[in-house]
Amino acid sequence: MGNQNYQPKLKVCGLTQRSQIQELQKSGVDFLGFIFYPKSPRYVLNHLNLEQISEIKHLGKVGVFVNEDVAIVSDIAKQAHLNYIQMHGDENIEYILNLKKHLPETQIIKVFRIGQEVNTEVLKSKISEFETYADLLLFDTDSKAYGGTGETFNWSVLDQLDLQKPYLLSGGISSENIASIKSLKTKPFALDINSKFENSPGDKNLDKIQEFIQHIQHL
Repeated sequence: MGNQNYQPKLKVCGLTQRSQIQELQKSGVDFLGFIFYPKSPRYVLNHLNLEQISEIKHLGKVGVFVNEDVAIVSDIAKQAHLNYIQMHGDENIEYILNLKKHLPETQIIKVFRIGQEVNTEVLKSKISEFETYADLLLFDTDSKAYGGTGETFNWSVLDQLDLQKPYLLSGGISSENIASIKSLKTKPFALDINSKFENSPGDKNLDKIQEFIQHIQHL
């Protein structure tokens, strides 16, 4: 992927407000992320019900789950009309296969959490296990809280991986560091933004997001 025409897609995660979702749709955001993890401060079901989410007409609705029971994920995905399931916990390949039986049309995003000290060979091995079964990969900064840290990891690690599937990049992405993404050899298919673009958890700063969209368009 050459530098000249590179423009990643954009996912905004941790959405909770219908009016903000509508504005992001108008702005052409590619993926809308809804967190179905009850311990998250951005737990969507504290703000919207499944019928309201189902009424959002968008082809990139992503449900984020952490070690949730497959039957519950399947039920939520069907009721909310989710297009993607993002597995942000410690789900294994058996879990993915089971989920695909329940949701054959739904795309699977498998998250890999990367800490400050990375064993690249171990990470490569884990990725190669999942690439056959997941549709997309996502790399995020490791934390005990399963995401939303606002912290970056060492993105240069990504250039050491021989990735066979497109990936989303998450964890502390902002207008200040977006330029360094362009220097990666294996560039992300999409950028996943969340806490750096909020007034408070779940309340997005639409002006900041709009400014970020302009940055992406001029990478």
